[in-house]
Amino acid sequence: MAVPKIKLEGVTKSFGANHVLQGVDLEVADGKSMVLIGGSASGKTLILKLILGLEKPDSGSIQIDGVETTSLDTKEHEILLHRMGMLFQQAALFDSMPIWENVAFQLLQDHKLTREQSKQIAIEKIVSVGLTPDVGELLPAEISGGMQKRVGFARAIANDPEIVLLDEPTAGLDPIMTNVIGELILKGVQELGATTFSITSDMKGAKQIADKIAMIYDGKIIWCGPTEDVDNSGNEYLDQFIHNRADGPIKMAITAA
Repeated sequence: MAVPKIKLEGVTKSFGANHVLQGVDLEVADGKSMVLIGGSASGKTLILKLILGLEKPDSGSIQIDGVETTSLDTKEHEILLHRMGMLFQQAALFDSMPIWENVAFQLLQDHKLTREQSKQIAIEKIVSVGLTPDVGELLPAEISGGMQKRVGFARAIANDPEIVLLDEPTAGLDPIMTNVIGELILKGVQELGATTFSITSDMKGAKQIADKIAMIYDGKIIWCGPTEDVDNSGNEYLDQFIHNRADGPIKMAITAA
């Protein structure tokens, strides 16, 4: 069997008495797109941070191409990060930098290319996400939220990564822009041949970009399967989640203000 591009096995993580992850097992095949869904505070973003190495698990294994990443030294971790691209939930653009510098940020930090070469790549990526070259000279405050999301994705793929991580890629977008961003993500990762791992609460967006969908609940993956099986999964937790039902096995804590 092929070695998974990303593999989590028995991953746990607690913060004091809050046991967020209680034995997460998950695999993403090379070149495929996995979307992780789940409620607020279910640990989705934490899993992204663990894959990036920004957090360490209390126990368990996290592997990239079969190589354990939890014990990497600083230099090895830096090399691993260069193989990844990240789209943050709110795009997380630097307000004081023009758009092209935002897109070329990692390229400029590496100092392997000249400033002009980095700018050329950035402009190419900006165009690849459906924006015009002149957008590169604008500041983030001068473009719309949808355009900022496109720029964030352009930055995520600027170094042609093997793995693209997406944190709520369609959050806060209207239905039309959600479709646009979904199509851009599909096109971009297919051209790269990249493996994609996304977290979202947007089921329409998830179905658009995912080969497989997994759901996390109570610190564990409770369902994982092909996207086309989601609507007829037979899993009552997943069924409640995707249909936005108040009644079901998922109980949301309600506290007085």
